[in-house]
Amino acid sequence: MIRENQELRLVTEFVLATDCNIFLTGKAGTGKTTFLGSLKSGCDKRMVVTAPTGVAAINAGGVTLHSFFQLSFGPFVPGGEQKRFFRFSRDKRELIKGLDLLVIDEISMVRADLLDGVDDVLRRLRRTSLPFGGVQLLLIGDMHQLPPVVKANEWKVLASLYDSPYFFSSKALRKTELIPIELQHIYRQSDDTFIELLNRVRDNNLDGEHLNHLNARHQPDRATETARQSGTITLCTHNNRAESINKKRLASLSAASHTFSATIEGDFPEHAYPTEQTLELKAGAQVMFVRNDPSPEKLYFNGKIGRIVQLDETRIRVRCQGDEEEIVVEPLSWKNVQFSLDTESMQVRENSVGSFTQVPLKLAWAITIHKSQGLTFDQVVIDAQAAFAPGQVYVALSRCRSLDGLVLSTPLDRRGISLDPAVLRFTSEIASRQPTMEALAAAKISYQQKLILDCFDYTRLGSLVGRLVSTVRRYRDLLHLQGIDDLDALHQNVLTEICAVGRNFCTQLRGLFREDLLPAQDPAVLERLHKASGYFTEKIATHLDQRLDRFSAETDNKEVRKQVRDLLANLRQEIHTKALTSACCATGFDNGDYLRACAAGAVMVEKPEKKRETVVDESSEQVHQELFDSLREWRTKQAAVEDVAAYRILHQKVLIQIAAHLPASLGALKKIKGIGPKIAEKYGDELLALILAYRNKHGIEQQVEGVHEELVERDGEENSQKKQAAAGDSRRKSLALHAQGLSATEIASERGLALTTIETHLVQCLAAGDIELDELVDRRRQQIIADAIEKAQSERLKPIKEILGEDFSYGEIRYVMAGQPSGPAREDREE
Repeated sequence: MIRENQELRLVTEFVLATDCNIFLTGKAGTGKTTFLGSLKSGCDKRMVVTAPTGVAAINAGGVTLHSFFQLSFGPFVPGGEQKRFFRFSRDKRELIKGLDLLVIDEISMVRADLLDGVDDVLRRLRRTSLPFGGVQLLLIGDMHQLPPVVKANEWKVLASLYDSPYFFSSKALRKTELIPIELQHIYRQSDDTFIELLNRVRDNNLDGEHLNHLNARHQPDRATETARQSGTITLCTHNNRAESINKKRLASLSAASHTFSATIEGDFPEHAYPTEQTLELKAGAQVMFVRNDPSPEKLYFNGKIGRIVQLDETRIRVRCQGDEEEIVVEPLSWKNVQFSLDTESMQVRENSVGSFTQVPLKLAWAITIHKSQGLTFDQVVIDAQAAFAPGQVYVALSRCRSLDGLVLSTPLDRRGISLDPAVLRFTSEIASRQPTMEALAAAKISYQQKLILDCFDYTRLGSLVGRLVSTVRRYRDLLHLQGIDDLDALHQNVLTEICAVGRNFCTQLRGLFREDLLPAQDPAVLERLHKASGYFTEKIATHLDQRLDRFSAETDNKEVRKQVRDLLANLRQEIHTKALTSACCATGFDNGDYLRACAAGAVMVEKPEKKRETVVDESSEQVHQELFDSLREWRTKQAAVEDVAAYRILHQKVLIQIAAHLPASLGALKKIKGIGPKIAEKYGDELLALILAYRNKHGIEQQVEGVHEELVERDGEENSQKKQAAAGDSRRKSLALHAQGLSATEIASERGLALTTIETHLVQCLAAGDIELDELVDRRRQQIIADAIEKAQSERLKPIKEILGEDFSYGEIRYVMAGQPSGPAREDREE
């Protein structure tokens, strides 16, 4: 790291040992970029580095904000309906959900609405209302340098929402406490007079005397002469001016041209190219290195100026002023990185998704002020007459090491050194809020207390178990459960022995915590953590980890299967995380150990599948699990042969009944509901062969009697009466839930039935006079639907729906038709 100083130590500890949001600023040349490079190699937190532009992101070793958070380039309106979010991959969602620290470099160029867009994504994916989803922010930049780009038509949209386009006007950021830390020591310049002039330009405090001092560097004759000297670079406000200078100077050289083409592999966007894709060079050309030398010799750095003395198709030699030897320049590669979670180290890793390989040079008689940000030069000619953005002149002046190396091609005008009043107010305000070492100590204690309380907060664990239990209960008729016979008892044990005890323990900890001592240094706290670690580790293992290893819930219904599998995956991951974090407190508490345990918990390690126990299903009949598994395997293979979904071969309930009753003949097989003559003829022999093999293997001679009544086909009037009675019971259940205030959608979810089935029940209740039409459709919508029915001159639903459009449902149409005084209950109309 660069030379140690108090501000660098302060910001390092605030980042690593607290959860405070930090704005790291400082004049040009104070080492902000160097600090970021050292932070990336020594941080336990799961962090991602971003920047507003492609070049800034490549220079910072990160990604752009737009690409990482998948935001569009148009204005973001907080609170509005955002329709431009792309779908995040599962890996990206998991990465964002596990993020501890978000670094944004060159924050001066980030718009307020872009930062609010980042906040919106973080809160949405992390499912929390906390600003930025509770992720710590490290914002790096100098507000006196280049501002954000806002087009006039975009500002028309944003002006009513923000008082300025700068990041500090972000609505989300204003809900947080931002800790400003300003680096004071300037490494780039050592001339006190020049430093004072730069500070006056930066702070918009340039009086006539100091302006004249700067304009003394305006020497028109010398500017032209100096610009032609080796090692001098001209800084321009516009790109076309810089390109024009470089082309003219290159054309004036008599040497032969050589062209060097970049090699691009994978994904590397054009806007992030660090130099030209096709680079034309000649002997005698002035060039600038655009990369630090990766070799141990460190012969060049980003921004170093030199002149080509020799080149051919494979090699370039450059001589720089003050160097004794020539530099042999060979191609280097830049990587375009993406971030992911490393499943072995459980840390956020940079993964290269593309590369750009080219000689690390560009023509450098002139470059734009914008592209010079972050660079340092010895001899500079500044053409800032057309300065159009606040901060441009300061960026240009501060690129030079000394006043003696600076020449102005045109005199500076005070109007061109403007500084936005909003920036002045913000910088003045943060100057009075620089944190102290005492504030750091308090923040470190608060952060460690928060981590410990989070460790023993089992609220989400209890909630996930509860959701699993309610989902299984709702779809009980569709699920075949294995491994746990009483989920309600499991849920109750988790609530009482883990969640409630955890809440009580956190209350005890709050009483023990001290404002002047880190919990990890308090013997009383450490003793309680040791005991709690053993207790909760054992309870999680016995009540959840070991039991859920044997649990599964199988169904033919794709939506239910996905819902249950997602719930189980989330629950198992939470169990994994809580087991690791609880265990890490056994011998003390260390922030890094805890964060690594959280990272490890975010990655589930697949366990070997265990043999599941045979359980009793809802009909109180024992299912022969081995046969059931064989039947499922046969069904899967048959479905593949016929290229159909598995349930189209046989429904799972049919397999369960076969595995429960072991029918030994074709006649007995036909008694199973779902196996009619066609199915028996098509698959009967194969099914009986599987059953016979199982019975022989286990010595089962007698057929199990008593096929469950609800699952056996019945013929004649008795069966018809039972079906009618069952339908009536189902309708009454829907009516009862309606009376409790549930909507049709909520009733369908509660009962695990299709919405159309519930709507049919309500239509029948309307026709019977059990409910009023006003309870289902408000009167304004009733009239609109009634008018559409009359206009359609049809009793079919589809023509009526076409008139009404997407704002009305088929269910509402059925309700109105059934509720009309002269209309019968129309339950089976064509749609």
